[in-house]
Amino acid sequence: MVSMKQAEPVTAGASPVVELRDIHKSFGALEVLKGISFTAREGQVVSLIGSSGSGKSTLLRCINMLEVPDRGDVLIDGEAVALSGDGPARRIGDENQIRRIRSELGMVFQSFNLWAHMTVLGNVMEAPLVVQKRDRAEVEAEARAMLDKVGIGSKADAYPAQLSGGQQQRAAIARALCINPRVMLFDEPTSALDPELEVEVLRVIKLLADEGRTMILVTHDMDFARSVSDRVIFLHQGLIEEEGTPDEVFGATKSARLKQFLNAANHA
Repeated sequence: MVSMKQAEPVTAGASPVVELRDIHKSFGALEVLKGISFTAREGQVVSLIGSSGSGKSTLLRCINMLEVPDRGDVLIDGEAVALSGDGPARRIGDENQIRRIRSELGMVFQSFNLWAHMTVLGNVMEAPLVVQKRDRAEVEAEARAMLDKVGIGSKADAYPAQLSGGQQQRAAIARALCINPRVMLFDEPTSALDPELEVEVLRVIKLLADEGRTMILVTHDMDFARSVSDRVIFLHQGLIEEEGTPDEVFGATKSARLKQFLNAANHA
């Protein structure tokens, strides 16, 4: 069991880093998101929970435009992502803008998505060198520091196939951190790991939360969501069914559907 978050509570006056306004997304006839709005403020950890198919991962992917919402607005640091068209025909309106915005968003996926032909160090250095055009010596020093932070500094010269699943996911976290993102996005980062390796990765994410990093994470681990979050959002059938502080969501649950979900999670 991880300890509760130690960082100072985030005040309502903290600057919004991510704002979603009335986000809709369909895949063919399947309406996955039906009008989602929420804000993640500076230093906040927001957890998205809900059953499979509730829209959590799709919502996360709409933040960095891996999925383009059919309707609604995404703002990063108050800047609206430029979109053109409507519905399924909606597209990114400014490729230069989205490249710049994506360089502010660190994304960690369910699968580790490491390049097999590169060393761990090479994986971590790639985006700062190629996308951000930063100095190689500076990037290498920072990449090694990030690998130390996540506890795999000794694996810098290894290849992904030589690492355990937990080590690969920690390398993926170091890679996301090395672009110095304004916000970290985690999409079920431990779902592919067995429980022992899951603990390694959750410990690293907890460390980042305690540092006051802005993070939005999709997780199936209710104990972890309760311990690490400032706000918890429960999605059900493409809508926000309930949201609030961890104490409100887990300790004073209002929604019958959320009570059912939490009961099932506790007995899984």
